[in-house]
Amino acid sequence: MTHVLLIGNGAREHAIAEAVMRSDKNPRLFAYMKTNNPGIASLAAQVRIGRYNEPKAIIAFAKETGAELAVIGPEDPLSHGIVDELTVAGIPAVGPTRVLARLETSKSFTRNLLEKYDIRGNPRFRNFASIEGIETFCAELPGVVIKPDGLTGGKGVLVQGDHFQTRAEALDHCRSILKTHPSVTIEEKLEGEEFSLQCLCDGRTVVATPPVQDHKRRFIDDRGPNTGGMGSYSCPDHLLPFLDSAAVAEGLEITRKVAAAIRRETGVPYKGVMYGGFMVTATGVKLIEYNARFGDPEAMNILPLLRTDFIDVCRAIIDGTLDRLDIVFEKKATVCKYVVPIGYGLPEENPETASTSARIEIGTVRGARLYYSSIDQRPDGFYMTSSRAIGVVGIAESLEEAERTAEGAVSAIHGRVDHRPDIGTEPLIRKRIQHMKMINKKLYN
Repeated sequence: MTHVLLIGNGAREHAIAEAVMRSDKNPRLFAYMKTNNPGIASLAAQVRIGRYNEPKAIIAFAKETGAELAVIGPEDPLSHGIVDELTVAGIPAVGPTRVLARLETSKSFTRNLLEKYDIRGNPRFRNFASIEGIETFCAELPGVVIKPDGLTGGKGVLVQGDHFQTRAEALDHCRSILKTHPSVTIEEKLEGEEFSLQCLCDGRTVVATPPVQDHKRRFIDDRGPNTGGMGSYSCPDHLLPFLDSAAVAEGLEITRKVAAAIRRETGVPYKGVMYGGFMVTATGVKLIEYNARFGDPEAMNILPLLRTDFIDVCRAIIDGTLDRLDIVFEKKATVCKYVVPIGYGLPEENPETASTSARIEIGTVRGARLYYSSIDQRPDGFYMTSSRAIGVVGIAESLEEAERTAEGAVSAIHGRVDHRPDIGTEPLIRKRIQHMKMINKKLYN
């Protein structure tokens, strides 16, 4: 029997919990969560509710339950150094130490790492600790992206043309960011299509999982504000309609070099997930950012397809033996659609759309998988919070069938809810393909 500690309470962690419990190692799952996730609770032998910035409480729970290994889901406990604390307590973990988690928590650290070790993939960029020099650098770029240095929950990036229009507005945003963050990174705005490549790393070996495309925008046809992610899809050939094997190989090679560079830089092997957000452009694959854990929603696309025992994968990451393990994913398509409160991502002051605690009804769901996120289970049913509620995942032989399965399951969920019905559909996929054709045409004309 293997005792596994899972830290985290979202839909991503629900998918991780499910992967743990599919193991043939007779696992017992113990979950430490900020709020009670009913999906995780239904799989766990024991649950403890607490804060992620209280390492003593987490370690006490780990020892109490006899945890033999830990899997950390979200970025918060990683940024608070929970892996360091677990290591001292003699409990190995799938997740980077605090110094290595800077790959996600510090945009400037990651950009500087690639520059120092001459790893391709960086756009033009500069880091600024004060407002001085920002206006001059912005004037050198055709378009800019502004990134606060630190965690922003996937919503802090500001893009010219989307979130602001003029250089004066860019400067105002930078002034505001520098009041609450140590520095701000200014980058060249890239044109292309984004993809997520979640890689498993044991400090030396890096293994890619199937690429996924996330959809940050709140509304149909990529309109509205950025969110934590409204849904995602993957394809049965483990590519994407606009993405060939050469581009995936390029993203994997960048991550392999980053894994080697961060070990040289810190002297510590990276053990966990290195999730690269990449953009395929006319001049090759560029790095948007790294996350130090599985993506949410992207974990829900790839973990259900994993046929290799997940606990074997965890132990190989911890022991540095990924090169000896055959990691296999099913050749199937997946479509994830997030069910969210109707006011998710919108201004709270709008009384028509304000996110409030509202009951949600889940009818008969056929074929799809449900992963609970911010759901509160009360005696009279399920209630939403202001955040994403349920990740609905369709899995099938084709993308069309997976999308149809996911959309059918969403229709069985009732309440003051919304979702993006276009994720995984043929018109939106065609738009992505045409976008890349247009970009490549510009290059050669």
